[in-house]
Amino acid sequence: AELKKHDCNSGRIEIVHSTQVVNMSDKAWSAVRRKKDSSISRAVDVVKRGDADAVVSAGHTGAAVAASMIKLRTLPGIDRPGIAAILPTETNVFVLIDAGANIDARAEHLLQYAFMGSVYSRHVLHYKNPTVGLISLGEEDVKGNELTKQVFQMLKRSSLNFVGNIEGRHLFEDPVEVVVCDGFVGNVILKTCESIAVAIFKWLKHELMRSTKRKIGAYLAKNAFLEIKDKTNYEEYGGSPLLGVNGICIIAHGASTPLAVKNAIRVAAESIEQQVNPHIVEEIRRYHETTASLEPAAALG
Repeated sequence: AELKKHDCNSGRIEIVHSTQVVNMSDKAWSAVRRKKDSSISRAVDVVKRGDADAVVSAGHTGAAVAASMIKLRTLPGIDRPGIAAILPTETNVFVLIDAGANIDARAEHLLQYAFMGSVYSRHVLHYKNPTVGLISLGEEDVKGNELTKQVFQMLKRSSLNFVGNIEGRHLFEDPVEVVVCDGFVGNVILKTCESIAVAIFKWLKHELMRSTKRKIGAYLAKNAFLEIKDKTNYEEYGGSPLLGVNGICIIAHGASTPLAVKNAIRVAAESIEQQVNPHIVEEIRRYHETTASLEPAAALG
């Protein structure tokens, strides 16, 4: 009945009925296990059966991650998936991974995030040789906690184009194409950026409306303001891929508009067309082969 209200080709759309809902207050893993007929569980089931190529969810992020891990499992060589958020810089965009899938990450998880983010950056965003940076308290390798110090050394020894630690204050100055962090830090960064963007536009609007002279100036600069607004608008980016699961899962914003959902579907299609998952598997396989070949030499030394 709802489809009849819109001008769409219903022959391309199949409705899969579900009787349960994962509420935002539900604990992700237990909800997915208990509510097997929830919309997110049924959606991931459809992908698992091969009846769909991707799942796009604007609901409970934790449930989408849990359902994907339980039903689709992770790719070979990947321990934990990571959410790859796309954020703008002055001249381009960068990948922030992990943006909230795994808040208790180990060093090897962050190394895997770096490889996955690099693959996505290269094949979907079309950066030739993506630079990788690690979020830390300072640029020196001795800065940070034990986790970041350990990850720094692992990234330094890898084949990735690792440029070192990145401080939060440099994130939007085009320092790197891939920014690596654990899910706790990444989610705080992501949500802080969202709130700052909204706050700045509110403050700016308030100040510009305070006098006729300012209103005239605002009108003359209207196009510049609109361009900045588009650059910071989550709707334009659609959704964030959950990299590392054996299928395509896109995490969309909980307040997604029709435009945001459309762009989230576009992100899913790009991930499929560019064969992101096969490239991740190959990249991880090469890393393990290289590491294994170096171990005997290290032992001999």
